[in-house]
Amino acid sequence: MRIVMKFGGSSLASAIHIRRAADLIARQRAEGDDVVVVVSAQGDTTDDLIEKAREITEEPCGREKDMLLCCGEQMSMALMAMQLEAMGCPAVSLCGWQAGIRTESRHGDARILKVEPDRVIRALEEGRVAVVAGFQGIDGTGELTTLGRGGSDTTAVALAAALGADACRIYTDVSGVYSADPRVVERARVHREISYDEMLEMAALGAKVLHSRAVELAREHNVRVEVCSTFSPQSGGTALGSECGHGQPVRGITCDDRVDMVTVAGLGAGPETCGLFNRLADSGVSIDVIIRSPGEQPRGGVVSFSVSAGDRETVRAVLNGCREELGFSAFSVQTDMAKVSVVGVGMSDGCGVAAKMLRALQEGDLRPQYITTGELRISVILPKTCASRAVRLIHSAFFEE
Repeated sequence: MRIVMKFGGSSLASAIHIRRAADLIARQRAEGDDVVVVVSAQGDTTDDLIEKAREITEEPCGREKDMLLCCGEQMSMALMAMQLEAMGCPAVSLCGWQAGIRTESRHGDARILKVEPDRVIRALEEGRVAVVAGFQGIDGTGELTTLGRGGSDTTAVALAAALGADACRIYTDVSGVYSADPRVVERARVHREISYDEMLEMAALGAKVLHSRAVELAREHNVRVEVCSTFSPQSGGTALGSECGHGQPVRGITCDDRVDMVTVAGLGAGPETCGLFNRLADSGVSIDVIIRSPGEQPRGGVVSFSVSAGDRETVRAVLNGCREELGFSAFSVQTDMAKVSVVGVGMSDGCGVAAKMLRALQEGDLRPQYITTGELRISVILPKTCASRAVRLIHSAFFEE
């Protein structure tokens, strides 16, 4: 068999953690399998590197920031290869570009275009474990790029697809995909299996177990992904698949506590609204919840939409830059908000999901400011300070009755 094993930062936080992960790798190889390992930066290394950049400048250029951030994963790959070699397990470390990860020319959040794994295959044919730095690649002009937060998951799945791997195992500090964040909900349940569509929706809505692009790739290439615990691998974890029958309309409760709500007043409903959203998209800003309140006059309407808190300054700059051209009267940004969602493929067939969710919040004296629905989810926007309590209330209503 050919297995890709990915270890997150919490699984590599110290030399002891690296040895524990290396034991899992060595045991897998001892079973006669070809093993490719993808590693993230240790612990808080990426955050520390970002802080070092800020000590120099508040706005480092994208290229140099990527050059700096790539160091975290490269340190992890070298340390892991050293540990495996010290245990008598032949290994070689490879940067993303050496492993053939080819990306678009976008610093900080590049997408993988293709994988050319010749060097990885050669390492496997030599009887070595290939240890690959996640989160990074190289564009068509030879520049290093990074894949955004959680990008090592994407590296692992992309390599698994290119190599025709039998499984891609994502090792983390939890025992799989839960019905809610177990750090917030004590009685959260771990799922033994979950569909790609459900996991993709949960990842996009704030679940931190898997990167959404990794799930997209897994679904596209039908890669078997297993989410496992580094610290208790015997617990079994969660497998992702195309069809996972379960009979439950709701499978998970997610929370994204880094949300801003933007309200634009006096924006025309036609080309003006389209123009604004086009400008935001061109600036790399993703919009989720959109609510329009029509006014009595052609330009009397109000449009509200949610964005990531990390895009706040970009949004302000875009709005200030196009205010005169689009003719809206004012805008405001409501910060410290959270988006709490229920997710499940059976929701479209399940009656009363929204009513049950809102009743649970009402009984807890919580009143969401915005509500939106989709085929696989219902989301509410409410103050960040209420988010954890909202998750517990909704989880109790759907999973603990």
